[in-house]
Amino acid sequence: MDAIILLGAPGAGKGTAAERLVKRLGVRHVSSGDLLRSAVKQGTPAGQEAEGYMKQGKLVPDELIGRIISDLLIGGGPDLHVLLDGFPRTVPQAAMLERLVLAQGGQIRATVLLEVAENVVVARLAGRRVCSACATGFHVTTLPPKVTDVCDACGAALVQRADDNPATVRNRLAVFAQDTAPLIEWYGSRKLLVRVNGLGGADEVTDRIVQALP
Repeated sequence: MDAIILLGAPGAGKGTAAERLVKRLGVRHVSSGDLLRSAVKQGTPAGQEAEGYMKQGKLVPDELIGRIISDLLIGGGPDLHVLLDGFPRTVPQAAMLERLVLAQGGQIRATVLLEVAENVVVARLAGRRVCSACATGFHVTTLPPKVTDVCDACGAALVQRADDNPATVRNRLAVFAQDTAPLIEWYGSRKLLVRVNGLGGADEVTDRIVQALP
């Protein structure tokens, strides 16, 4: 059993990289949101407890997330190879994950940090547009609609999500940097941090990640 952790700012390309790593490495991709939703859907004791917090719009406590992660690791068996995206978010969560993985005889294989310059991330996110009717996604530069601000699929108006405007994106990046810096330092001190340039095509970035993994 081993775990690869994927870190990166909003817009760094974690989701795209994860899709390709699943195929290249044969890992199971688990995002923090997917993990919680799966536990709730399965009706596990931890999932039922987490659902109560989620319905109230509250953060699920670390201890409860730990139980859900533990259920995942135990249920996956010794041959589980997991790619964690969005977890851990804090040093206490990282320490808890390490204990859980080691208790199952596994290891944290590496923590991959996708590095992308702030101006690039802002351009990526600020350029996104979504159809107000069918939710089809576009990008003003990399995937523009045939007619400006009009959905190719249904003809409805395209809009920019509130959290994709440049000012909000820069604030999200500042929060990420503040919250993640201790985590980067923690994994770096354990020689588990792998820094990967996130610029370039999706396949190119994936190749870099695979080559950088121990």
